[in-house]
Amino acid sequence: MATDAHGDFEADPQRQAVIDLLGVLAYGELSGFEQLAADAGRAPDLGDKAEIAQLAAAELRHFELLRERLTQMGSDVADAMEPFVRAVGIFHESTAPADWLEGVVKAYVGNGIAVDFYREVSVLVDESTRELVLEVLSDTGQAEFAVDRVRRAIAADPIVAGRLALWGRRIVGEALAQAQQVISRRPALADLMLGGSGFDVVAVSEVFNRITAQHTRRMAALGLAA
Repeated sequence: MATDAHGDFEADPQRQAVIDLLGVLAYGELSGFEQLAADAGRAPDLGDKAEIAQLAAAELRHFELLRERLTQMGSDVADAMEPFVRAVGIFHESTAPADWLEGVVKAYVGNGIAVDFYREVSVLVDESTRELVLEVLSDTGQAEFAVDRVRRAIAADPIVAGRLALWGRRIVGEALAQAQQVISRRPALADLMLGGSGFDVVAVSEVFNRITAQHTRRMAALGLAA
């Protein structure tokens, strides 16, 4: 049975916050699957195509885990994902990669930002939900793949480093902008993320500063300036 988001928030904010968290994660995994499948189609050789296809399959498995948990909670996965479709769609539309390398960097950087964002939230949920979130956020080999391919590309043609560095900055900017929109419009999720203080610009800025610092480290791993 689908849940009524407003009614759930009034009756049990914590429950609605968990539904929001699992819903946005589910849509992120579903969108990640679609993006990686597209990247596989742009891959320069069959080896890379196969590796990216495996990464896409892992995203789909994570989506299924989240759908199963939402069903157990009495929530329809489509209803849980719906509030986040617009923000995720805007992010993907504004960061459409021009080529395969940009797709690799987007997957690595975008996924890293999402991991950091949701780990901030996961420390405040119940143990069972936290375990699921951490399982869904676990690295399936995407980071190692991206670092290897980007560093190879830079070694072969150093000029691509500047273009990819600018691309990485664009991705983090768009991702954080949409994340802020999401938490400003989902009071239960904002309350959970900020430890019960509700939406607060200073508290959100502190969270985003930590995420940005992690982003800088990831860019360095790619051999790119943040």
